[in-house]
Amino acid sequence: MPASYQPHTRGDDDHEKTHSQSIETNLSAAEATVGHVMEKKGRDVHTIGPDETIGHAVEVLRDKRIGAVLVTDAAGHLVGILSERDIVRRLADTPGRTLPQTVAELMTADPQTCTLDETLVRALRRMTDGRFRHLPVLEDGEIAGMISIGDVVNYRLTALEYEALKLKQLIVG
Repeated sequence: MPASYQPHTRGDDDHEKTHSQSIETNLSAAEATVGHVMEKKGRDVHTIGPDETIGHAVEVLRDKRIGAVLVTDAAGHLVGILSERDIVRRLADTPGRTLPQTVAELMTADPQTCTLDETLVRALRRMTDGRFRHLPVLEDGEIAGMISIGDVVNYRLTALEYEALKLKQLIVG
C-alpha cells in the first residue's frame, strides 16, 4: 500500500460539502467584464504624441513588444490609436516615405473605447465587427488601459484551464 494512502475514518464525513461550480470560482463568460481582464493584465499603457514620427512609433511598438499605441494630446487625453496594421498599410501606399510621416497622419482619430464594466462578449463583438484588435479602456473619461483580442483569449483560456483543474480535482478527490 502506498505511504500516502489513508483509510476512511469516522471524522472524514464531518467536512463541509463542496460544490464544483459557484459564482466566485466559475464566472460565466457572459458575465466577465473588461475590468476582470484589466485585473489580471494590469493597467500599463503606452502612449505617443500625434506630432511624433512613424519612425519613432515603430521603435516604441518594437521596444515595448506591443501591437498598438494610444495617441494622446499634451494633456494626456486620448485623441487616437495607431496600430501595426495602420503602419503596414501606409508602407504599401508610400514605400520609402512612411517613417518621416507623423502619427497624426496615420492614426485612427477618435477610436472606439470601452469601459471597465463592459462585458467581454460585447467588447470582443465590437472588435470583431469593426475588424480591429485593440480597444482603449476609459474610466471616468480617463485612460485606464487597453485590451486586445489576445488579452481576451488569454483570460478565457486561463479560466477554462482553472475550470478543468477544478473538475479534475472533483473527479480525483
